[in-house]
Amino acid sequence: MTKLGFGLTFLTVVACSLFPGGCDRREEQQGLEAAAKAELAAVIQERNRLQEQVGKLAKDWAAKEKTAEITMNNLKYLLAEETEKVVELQDRNEKLQATIDELQKKLGIEAEEVKDEFKEIREPDVIFVPTPQDVVDKMLELAEVKKEDLVYDLGCGDGRIVVTAAKRFGCKAKGYDIDPNRVRESLKNVARNNVGHLVTIEQKDIFTLDLSKANVITLYLLPELNVRLIPQLEKLKPGSRIVSHDFSMEGVKPDKVVTITSDRDTYEHTVYLWTVPLKKIPEAEPAPVLDDLSEE
Repeated sequence: MTKLGFGLTFLTVVACSLFPGGCDRREEQQGLEAAAKAELAAVIQERNRLQEQVGKLAKDWAAKEKTAEITMNNLKYLLAEETEKVVELQDRNEKLQATIDELQKKLGIEAEEVKDEFKEIREPDVIFVPTPQDVVDKMLELAEVKKEDLVYDLGCGDGRIVVTAAKRFGCKAKGYDIDPNRVRESLKNVARNNVGHLVTIEQKDIFTLDLSKANVITLYLLPELNVRLIPQLEKLKPGSRIVSHDFSMEGVKPDKVVTITSDRDTYEHTVYLWTVPLKKIPEAEPAPVLDDLSEE
């Protein structure tokens, strides 16, 4: 302790001895000052804590704001990218629609040309009843169609047999029908299936055709019409195959006869196969006529 500090302490003791009340007030003042300092320190501590929290919140907010900014930029980029795709798709759609319109217009023109080209020759011999597709498949399988074959469908209807032959086996095929409506329908079927390079459709009377170039003949006619075709069928090359849906050929023995229950109509269908040369069934000799027995 310095001399000055010791002197002040001594004077304070003397003063308190002479004036005890003053010393009490001083101690009280000192106590109040100490309490005020303590409270001030607590307030300062609380302020510092609050400032620290505010700083942390500000930092967190800045980070979140940055994240939000990044997210927003990403969303803007994605939106721009998707907008570009939409514009591209719309452009493609417009081009496709223009192509569709052009093709429809072209088909309409071609349909009119076809309509003008085909005239009715005579009444068809049979009404058109389409062969179920699974029966068509069975007919071609039974005929053992190969790529190098030429298939003729006599009475081609909507063209499904010649179209199937071309698509499944890659062979050439010709469809003939006397009905102009069926010819138009067949031509549309050929175009729809993109087999025009293999399939030909013609409006013809089948009983006037030369069938000798065909390897396979398909039929869905009435029995008497099958019989009427025999002279033409006999001119086919040896080994040529003839298949008929549901109807036989009277007087000619088939090589195979199979039945199939169609999944399309649930009915049972019969398919006949003949191979050239045709196997004629001999006509039965008439029974002898006996004269009346005479009396002896």
